[in-house]
Amino acid sequence: MRLEADGATPISRLVLVEDLETDNGYAFEPASPLFLAPGDRIAFEGSGLVVARAAGERLTPTGGWSTRCRLGAERRR
Repeated sequence: MRLEADGATPISRLVLVEDLETDNGYAFEPASPLFLAPGDRIAFEGSGLVVARAAGERLTPTGGWSTRCRLGAERRR
């Protein structure tokens, strides 16, 4: 499922997140699986992830960044 991490677009349904991969080949991996509820909004701020709950609470899950290899990426250029 594609999620917009712009801080404004709400999640449309309950989602279990084990990692969030960006379009440029990086991924944020929460230290433990994270449930996103309908209405939650996510954004990358600083060096981590911020979850804004529909009720107004803000969470900053612990985790880290990794690089993802994309097979064939060099050939598509």
